Amino acid sequence: MPRNSSATKARLLDAAFTEFAAYGIAGARVDRIAEAAGANKRLIYVYFGNKEQLFDEVLHRATTEGAESVPFDVEDLPGYAGAIFDHLVARPDLMRLRLWRLLERPSATGLEPDTFRRKVAEVADAQQRGDLAPEIQPNDLLTMVLAMAQAWFWAAEDVDPGQVSQSWSPERLALHRSAVVEAARRISQKTADAQGS
Repeated sequence: MPRNSSATKARLLDAAFTEFAAYGIAGARVDRIAEAAGANKRLIYVYFGNKEQLFDEVLHRATTEGAESVPFDVEDLPGYAGAIFDHLVARPDLMRLRLWRLLERPSATGLEPDTFRRKVAEVADAQQRGDLAPEIQPNDLLTMVLAMAQAWFWAAEDVDPGQVSQSWSPERLALHRSAVVEAARRISQKTADAQGS
């Protein structure tokens, strides 16, 4: 029976996501990844190269899935920030993976530069049309909206970023989400003077 390489790759990437989120790159073990995926360890090197390249692929895949799960809407940046917040609540290991990237592999972006540039261009166009506040450069505005959506996951004291949402009550979760959406609204909306001009 021929092997289903696509299915094997997907299992390896799923197992690698779990392993990297838990242990980072240095602590991750290809033996555990292969065992969890029910695959031969050699296939990791055949399909992905070394452990760092596997991490890059896992990060890219997670970022792509996140972008597909949370479509960018330049007409509703507050709603976009809230949707990112919701996505991170549903996928808490994403924040752990991002933390390991910052610590061990800062050169791995996960997000394609072209994707970010496209979003920045959409923000710039919306500013030109007068739909968004023009006072902040488009790349700064988008970066700050993204940062606000993630801020609570980094700022919670004495809690692992990958577990923080699980420690919140539904009431606290709703308050944090509301704050994120309101902050994104305030930073992106036109001022009263700009609206009247």
